[in-house]
Amino acid sequence: MSLNQTINGKSFEYGLLIQFEEKLRDKTSVKIVKNSSFDVAQNCFNQTTELEKSEFLLYASFAVNFLIDLEPRLANGIDKNDTLELEILPDKTGESGDVRDVLAIRLLQKWEIGVSAKNNHNAVKHSRLSLDIDFGQKWLGINSSKEYFDKIGLVFGDLKKIRKESNATKKWSEIGDYHTSVYLPILTAFKEELEKLYRHNLEKVPANLVKYLIGNRDFYKVVKNKNSLDIYAYNFNNSLNLSFGNIESKYKIPEIVLPTKILDMSFKENSKNTIIITLDNDWVLSFRIHNASSRVEPSLKFDITLLSSPKTIFKNTLFIK
Repeated sequence: MSLNQTINGKSFEYGLLIQFEEKLRDKTSVKIVKNSSFDVAQNCFNQTTELEKSEFLLYASFAVNFLIDLEPRLANGIDKNDTLELEILPDKTGESGDVRDVLAIRLLQKWEIGVSAKNNHNAVKHSRLSLDIDFGQKWLGINSSKEYFDKIGLVFGDLKKIRKESNATKKWSEIGDYHTSVYLPILTAFKEELEKLYRHNLEKVPANLVKYLIGNRDFYKVVKNKNSLDIYAYNFNNSLNLSFGNIESKYKIPEIVLPTKILDMSFKENSKNTIIITLDNDWVLSFRIHNASSRVEPSLKFDITLLSSPKTIFKNTLFIK
């Protein structure tokens, strides 16, 4: 991410947290957890202009009003000791598949909901491949094979050598057709290993793949666009939208059906850097590999996008201004 993207993303997280506190403090006991992630988000928010601050707070206000309608437990506690804690999570939680940025927790009710905040982008996840990363273990809970590491080691080893010999100055544009020499063999090795892991773990891989990439904890995704907000509900475990006593949500959020089979895994037509994975229950994912830096390094990044998803995923668009 660029510096501006980071500042804007963190500013939106801060705006959501502040609006949760402002709208709920007269209804229930609320506490903001002021951790290091809060400090970072607050600092980013303070770096923005007054106009930008107003915009982040306006969009956050619309989002929070809607989420309060979806989640009765936000505004309703058992008693005065049932405090709603609001917290911004550190970025590193995303490495384990928890994509939530802002968390609302009631310890007495053993209840929580999380929000993933996106500012002008709707990507699924940006994961890396390198010799130090076992994607099978990290994504699926299954160790990748020695054969996989041997294959990618040939390519990443060459890249590591180029980086060392050039004192980290060599650029990708200076090493010729790297789409053929780097992207294609790495992506082929990844594809073959994923196919192998699936053959030996038919029941585990499809659902685990989607949960790692989308988010392994139930959450709401709030996407701030120009003049609108998209709010999605990813209700894999049926923990969203719970009632509080006889107080029901104003909207019904269905549980999402996860995939059970991989139907196809193929390179995109005329592409050396993108594979399309088609699963059952209407899940289709695109994996595009690319270099994350202009300079050569023994690491590549995935841009993973959701091409298709079940119609049962709740989505609502709020128009602003």
